[in-house]
Amino acid sequence: MKYLITGGAGFIGSNFIKYLLNNYPECSIVNLDKLTYCGNLDNLKDIEKDPRYKFTKGDITDEKIANELIKDADIVVNFAAETHVDRSIVNPEDFLKTNILGIYVLLEAARKYDKRFHQISSDEVFGALSLESEEKFKEDTSYAPRSPYSASKAAADHLVRAYFHTYGLKTTISNCGNNYGPYQFPEKFIPLGITNLIEWKKVPVYGDGLYVRDWIYVLDHCSAIDAVLQKGKIGKSYCISSEEEKANIEVARRILKEFNLPEDRIEFVKDRPGHDRRYAVSAEKIKKELGWKAEYSFERGIKETIKWYKENKEWWLKLKEKARFERF
Repeated sequence: MKYLITGGAGFIGSNFIKYLLNNYPECSIVNLDKLTYCGNLDNLKDIEKDPRYKFTKGDITDEKIANELIKDADIVVNFAAETHVDRSIVNPEDFLKTNILGIYVLLEAARKYDKRFHQISSDEVFGALSLESEEKFKEDTSYAPRSPYSASKAAADHLVRAYFHTYGLKTTISNCGNNYGPYQFPEKFIPLGITNLIEWKKVPVYGDGLYVRDWIYVLDHCSAIDAVLQKGKIGKSYCISSEEEKANIEVARRILKEFNLPEDRIEFVKDRPGHDRRYAVSAEKIKKELGWKAEYSFERGIKETIKWYKENKEWWLKLKEKARFERF
C-alpha cells in the first residue's frame, strides 16, 4: 500500500508514519510537509534512511505538488493543518488558507485520480459543552465551531463530505480529542508543563484551570486512524476518544505528582478569548463498528510522555529557544 501523508512532520503525523512502518512492513510512505513552526524533520530522524519512506517539502495549496504526489498514492491521509487555537486568534488568515483552500486542492487531486482520502479533524468543530452536562460529542452532533481554528477545520470537514456526496470520492473523517505524547510541540499544554518543570519553571494554567478536555495518547489515536482506514465505511465519520475527561488543573496536578513537586509550581495565567469550557467525545461507534479501543490509560500515557521529554531534552530545548524569538 502506498500512502501519501500530508503534514507528516508534525506531532501526530510523524507518530502515524512510524506506526505504519512498524505495523505494515510492505507499505511505502511519502510525507508532504511545508515545515511550518510545528513541522520538524527531527521527529523522523530515526527513519529518514528507511527505503520505504520519502520526504517532500511543499505546501498542500500547491496544485502541482498535490497532483504529482497523489497520482502515485493509494491512500491520502491529511494531517496538514494550522492547529494552535491561540495562533488562530492572532492570525486567522493562515488557518483559512491551509485548512480550507489546502483541503480543496487535495480533494480535487484525489478526485482526479480516484484516490481514497481520509481527513484528520478535531472535536473542536462541535463547539463546547457545559461543565454540568453529561453529554458527549458524537458523529451526528451538529457543528458549532467557536474559534478561527475550529471554524476552518469544520469548513474542511464539510468540503470532504461534499466531495463524497457530489463526486463519489472515497472519503472518511475522524474527529479526535486532545492528543499528547512524544514529539508534541512544546508550546502545547502538557509538553509545556513537563518541559517547564524540567527547567525548574512553573506550569502555566489558563484561567481557573477548570477547562475539561478529552485526553488521548497519540499512539492510541494512530491505531484508531488505522482502524478507520482498514475497516471504516466510506462516506462516514468516526469519533476517536479514550473517554478520559480531565480538567487542565487535574492534568497539571498529575504531572506535578510524577515530579514529586507541590502545587505551588502551578501558575494561573490570563485566560484566552472564547475559551471553550468542556469537550467530551464518545467512542461508542468506533468501538462497536470497528472493534477499536484505547490501550493507554491517562496514568500510563502521562508517565510515558514525561519519560520521553526527560530523555529527549535536546529535541525540545531548541524548539523552545526558537519560539522565544518567534512569538506569534
